[in-house]
Amino acid sequence: MTTPKFVTRWQGADLGYPIPEERHAVSVCLPRWQDNIGYEEADPAVTGAMQCGYPRFFFHPDTARLFAECERRLAGPGECAIAFPSQRVAQRCAEFVRRETGANVRIAECLGDGVHAVLMPIAARDTAKAFWQHAGEIVPSRHAAALLGQLSSPDGLLEKRSIRERVASLQGCSADDVYLFPSGMAAIFTAYRLFQRLRPESRSIQFGFPYVDNLKVQQRLSHLRPAEQAVVFFPRGTEADIAEVERLAAEPLLGLFVELPGNPLLGSPNVARLSELSLRHEFPLLIDDTLAACVNLDTLPIADVVATSLTKYFSGAGNVLAGSLVLNRERPYYERLKRLLDEEFEDIFYGEDAIVLERNSRDVAERIPKINANAARLCEFLAERPEVADVFYPARVDRANYERHLRPGGGFGGLFSVVLRDAAAKTERFYDALQISKGPNLGTSFTLCCPFTILAHYRELDFAESCGISRHLIRVSVGAEDSDWQIERFAEALRS
Repeated sequence: MTTPKFVTRWQGADLGYPIPEERHAVSVCLPRWQDNIGYEEADPAVTGAMQCGYPRFFFHPDTARLFAECERRLAGPGECAIAFPSQRVAQRCAEFVRRETGANVRIAECLGDGVHAVLMPIAARDTAKAFWQHAGEIVPSRHAAALLGQLSSPDGLLEKRSIRERVASLQGCSADDVYLFPSGMAAIFTAYRLFQRLRPESRSIQFGFPYVDNLKVQQRLSHLRPAEQAVVFFPRGTEADIAEVERLAAEPLLGLFVELPGNPLLGSPNVARLSELSLRHEFPLLIDDTLAACVNLDTLPIADVVATSLTKYFSGAGNVLAGSLVLNRERPYYERLKRLLDEEFEDIFYGEDAIVLERNSRDVAERIPKINANAARLCEFLAERPEVADVFYPARVDRANYERHLRPGGGFGGLFSVVLRDAAAKTERFYDALQISKGPNLGTSFTLCCPFTILAHYRELDFAESCGISRHLIRVSVGAEDSDWQIERFAEALRS
């Protein structure tokens, strides 16, 4: 058994360290269960120790300094500023803040390179931060650092083309139908805006329990009011729910959103049947295939749009945010979506981030099989342990639906979730003892875990549990380290 070459951050003294250990890391060490609760409750002992965080949820120090400089230059008494990568994005945020708060909001260019600040009363700042989180159209830390340092920004055009060609090769499409964004959520938000332009008075369907902001986009960023009527949510995503979707399709639907597999329960809805319904009833279907690890599943043939967070497996390094949208030119909505997307799209994916992502993703096809094999073996080990109540993994949940779209040589991915027996009494001690890196994010080449429900649904734990998501659930992203090393880490924590 060999130990990993990177630094594993799991002890109390590691609180707040970046994961990985570099300036633009997109994860942060929250090593103990109570640290995660402290983060959610804005405990200064936790937040004050954080050198970074997931950039849609936590303002990177460089980005926060950019906001402060915008405030120094532009803000009036009682105003604050949040900066966005373009005037159009800033306008979208301003409209959201006005609608949600009624506040007087204005925008102004700041520090050049297209960046615009949204200036608003301090009381409206949390609302603007919610837009930053849900929409994902952010100013990344590398861009902020360059602006503050008055450094020239590389355009990254060659690297963007290489990334689009790489995504196209994995998805089996033309690079002309691949679009890049500063985050996976920005890609999904863009698709949602396209669907809204096609059917502005219609509601969407979220099928299956999704990653938190996939649902929040449809709830909070819809034009429809009240927000609860903007989306019909089927958290279980069962066959019976598909029959209900068919009944709802008697009305014009904005579109259907589904993850394959889902996060965090790793279930795989019957997307083949959903695809048939979308064709028969003429509504667009978006599949988020992020957890398929880019190479495991072939989802584009059954979708109008495929969205992927390239932050995750495609990058593998945990040091850059990015996302992609891919259009399926064989589906009936292609021409309409292509026309709207070409009108809507602006390249706000920062050039230096593209350079980093292109370099990171060169070995994606070689990385994923090792991660697949490691995760399968670790899940098998845990499923046989008497301390473990449930292991959620595509090979163990809705396997037939997943395998229907498996590529030759593909596997079941690197993400799983685990719930212990007597979870309320034992989970915290197990988590604190687990000697792997602990923080948000997934898809890295190193193993990483977090108490997912605490981080994603802390203000709605009862709601999450009503949908089958235990508040004691631990989500694990398996890396490419030695498999024996991974198993021993979990065995030691269980022995604790």
